[in-house]
Parts: sequence; C-alpha cells; structure tokens
Amino acid sequence: MKTKKTLVIGASENPARYSNLAVKKLTANNHPVIALGKKAGSINSNIIETEKKQFENIDTVTLYLNPINQKEYYDYILSLKPKRIIFNPGTENDELATLAQNNGIVAQEACTLVLLSTGQY
Repeated sequence: MKTKKTLVIGASENPARYSNLAVKKLTANNHPVIALGKKAGSINSNIIETEKKQFENIDTVTLYLNPINQKEYYDYILSLKPKRIIFNPGTENDELATLAQNNGIVAQEACTLVLLSTGQY
C-alpha cells in the first residue's frame, strides 16, 4: 500500500474532534501526517504546527475548517500542490474546489475517516 503524506488543517488536541480522530487513524494506517491547527499541541506523537510551512510532497490536504475559515489558507494550500483536497462534512466549499481543479488538484467531498475505514484512502 502506498502511503500518502497528509496535511490535516484544523487539527485539534480535543479527542472529541474529528480532526483529532483523523490524525490518529491516518497515523495508524501508516500515512505520514502533518497536523496544522490554531493552537500548538500534540496528538499522540504528532506535533500540531501553527505556522503555514512549505511542507514537501503533500499528497492530500484534508480540511476540518468551515469555508469562512478556509479563505486564509487558499494560497497556502495551492502552493503545496497536493494531489487532492478532501472536504470533510461541513467543510464543502465550491470556491476552493474550483480553485483546486483549476490548478490540477482533485477536490473530493468525502469523510477521511470513512475513506480510511473502507480502504478507499
């Protein structure tokens, strides 16, 4: 199985948040994870980054931010040139999806946790 380096945007230390579960489940499935959130912290052994760094070889960006909070990340996400962006439930955003597609990035409305549990990630 090919691992997919994944950037989780909207990562939270709160174990009740889906972003937290996604980081854990991605890690458990051997996908390298970069967690990016508003507050520094960690999810198991993954440090939550708070700065938009130019990470290399990002395959997938999975979003856990509502569309209003995504705006400040548009240029950043596009600059990383991921293969795809996953819009988790509640994060659907036609504007960013169109920008992604115009840049050759697949925009997928799906749930990262479901994709992982059904082997479709």
